[in-house]
Amino acid sequence: MSPVADHDPRGAGAGFAAALRARRLARGLTQEELAGRAGLGVRTLRELERGRVARPQRGTLALLADALDLVGADREDFLAGIVTTTPATLPLPTVPALIGRDADIAELLDLLERADLVALVGLAGVGKTGLAHAVAHATPGTAVSVTITDVSQPTDVFAAVAAVFGVARAEELLDRPALLVLDGIDRSHRSAVKAITWLRARVPAVKILATSRRPLAGVIPGAVDWRVEPLDLPHTSAPTSLAEVRRTPAVALFLDRLRQVRREPVPDAEIPAVAELVRRLDGLPLAIELAAARGRVLELPELLSRYGNRVLDLAATDPDGQRLRDAVAASYHLLDEPDQAALRRLAMFRGRWSLELAEALLGFNAETVLDRLVGLGLVSVRGPGDLRFRLLDVVRDFASERGAEQGELRKLRIRHAEVVTRIVVRLAADLVGPASAAAVSRLDYLNSDIRAALRYASVRDPAIALRLAGAIPRWCRLRGRDVEAHRLLRRLLDDPRTAGCDPLIRATAQVAAGMLAMAHGRGFAELWPTEAALEVLVAHGDAAGELAARAVLAGVWQAVGGADESRRHNEAMLGLAIRTGRIREIAVSQNNIAWHDIRTGDLATAARRLAGAGRRAAEAGDTRLQVLTQANLAEVARLDRRYDDAVDLARRAAAATAEVGDPTHRVRALGTLGQALAESGRLQEAAEVLVELAELPGNAGASAMIGGYLGLAEGDRAAAAAAFETAANLLAGRDDIRDVLEALVGLAASAGAADRERALGELDGICARGGLALLPREHSLLAG
Repeated sequence: MSPVADHDPRGAGAGFAAALRARRLARGLTQEELAGRAGLGVRTLRELERGRVARPQRGTLALLADALDLVGADREDFLAGIVTTTPATLPLPTVPALIGRDADIAELLDLLERADLVALVGLAGVGKTGLAHAVAHATPGTAVSVTITDVSQPTDVFAAVAAVFGVARAEELLDRPALLVLDGIDRSHRSAVKAITWLRARVPAVKILATSRRPLAGVIPGAVDWRVEPLDLPHTSAPTSLAEVRRTPAVALFLDRLRQVRREPVPDAEIPAVAELVRRLDGLPLAIELAAARGRVLELPELLSRYGNRVLDLAATDPDGQRLRDAVAASYHLLDEPDQAALRRLAMFRGRWSLELAEALLGFNAETVLDRLVGLGLVSVRGPGDLRFRLLDVVRDFASERGAEQGELRKLRIRHAEVVTRIVVRLAADLVGPASAAAVSRLDYLNSDIRAALRYASVRDPAIALRLAGAIPRWCRLRGRDVEAHRLLRRLLDDPRTAGCDPLIRATAQVAAGMLAMAHGRGFAELWPTEAALEVLVAHGDAAGELAARAVLAGVWQAVGGADESRRHNEAMLGLAIRTGRIREIAVSQNNIAWHDIRTGDLATAARRLAGAGRRAAEAGDTRLQVLTQANLAEVARLDRRYDDAVDLARRAAAATAEVGDPTHRVRALGTLGQALAESGRLQEAAEVLVELAELPGNAGASAMIGGYLGLAEGDRAAAAAAFETAANLLAGRDDIRDVLEALVGLAASAGAADRERALGELDGICARGGLALLPREHSLLAG
């Protein structure tokens, strides 16, 4: 016996009662919902559907017609009380124009040519229903829609399908090719699955496009799941015109819906605020529409300020309307408790993460649970590589709220900090050498998680934060965060709660603090603590740590004029690198020792040593170190007045540092380039370098030096003197004391008598303290 046979023994569809019930089911309404919409009592509606009212009043029919959204001839027949065993086919629901879904519609139309059951799956609010109806409207031929409710039974589905197709019984559809949209099958999943199975077996000509928060593949043989993703967002990495931002699907949807509640178009000045808002809303159509509806009373900056960090509070302006929090909860509650607990843990991640990271955080094989979370649209999978998983912000916020309710948030955040620290410490080992570019890229992807872990652990568990912060000084320098990172490390090292940490962890963190301080001219403040850290590293036989410490100390001593101490550390570093067979560190020490050759005026030896360091760097596969030696060779050529060679080498070094992402050394390479151009009379090109430098952090000293040489070349001695004096002040205590020497030479060569005498006095002091010798070019400047 077919499932339809026992549906309504009085003969469904034969009279007004059956027709009313079929239309209600086709609209996906319960008796209570239809009665509420029509303003009738539930008991009255039940009597009507039981056939106990022979001739309903026309006013009652009008209320029901409005509540059922009946239009055209179907409405007129309904009002006249005319019902037949084959009511007219009901129209598809009218949906607003979809934005940013053209490619999706085309792909689904093509897919429905090959598959007879496609399920649009995804998070509540992602736009499954709108997309399904848009596909139905675009389908050539007959297309109808039935909404499943949380009380639907299989027989209800059959009656609704018959009603929308305009037949008495579902079996009559055997020879009628059509598309049937079943919207919201997860509301009554078992009933919907049973009905779909029956329909596919008995009505093979009808293709089914279902919407569901949970997958159908694997539940019904032959079902194809098609995941509905949020709308595309404006790019953050590449420069984009305002017109392009406006055309981005998420922004375009917001602007379209905003025009429905306010007349004034959004000016260009507010488009960046719109872009930031839709990013925070993760391109989720429901969230975007709810936010736009608030634009009736809130200006865009107010919207971003009010809801930017609490998007779950967005709700429809209608008091009974849907809230974003309820939409996310609907998907969350489809999970069992273990999967909910896993989602709460994964909500600690702030950016993209890998399966490996998920398993480290969860403490078990995560493949199965991730499959379920992805299937429900709670976890997004985008982009190549292993760092491809992420939670939408609304899902993460909701899961974090549940974690707070469970009293587990503190434990989860500490666990997250521990996991991030382990992976970062492992990656930090690759920040030098041939794998450095890949390591930097991975740390960039983990940036938001590193920041979150540092922010929380520095307060709750500073020992974890100390280990994490101590592992990433090179990455922080490359990303221009040396000041921020140094302050954090100094605070952690001074925190009494870290006093009992593993001595090696504290020593490593101290070396990191020295490296970061040196990057912004504060190395001397960390000199003696770093010398003490070196002793700890030597005592524990940590060769890698000792090499890093000596490199930092050599650089600090070099910057403050301690030539003998700098050379001692560099030579000790070279000896250790040779003994332990570390080719890269041999290159680093050779590069550093070349400074001592320059200090004594032996530019030829410095050039040979740098060329050897470059070959060692190439052998070690360290592109960044190769570029550094090339930049230093350019500086030696400039000091030797070989300006054409200097310009050529510096241009190549500047371009290469941009490619490898090293802003600190790019500043030095551009500084050499600009000075060589100015000294050789190519003033326009030197001025262009100044423009390029202005975009980089830490450029002030190099820019002032170029300005000084431009002033000399243009005969403006006052401007030259001011620039050189500024440079001397800015460069003091930074990478190389010889930079200060050169600035003082320029000042003495361009200033008036009083300032010249003062500059010469300071110059004599620097030469005496640092064992520095003036080069022929500097003697020429002073003589001129």
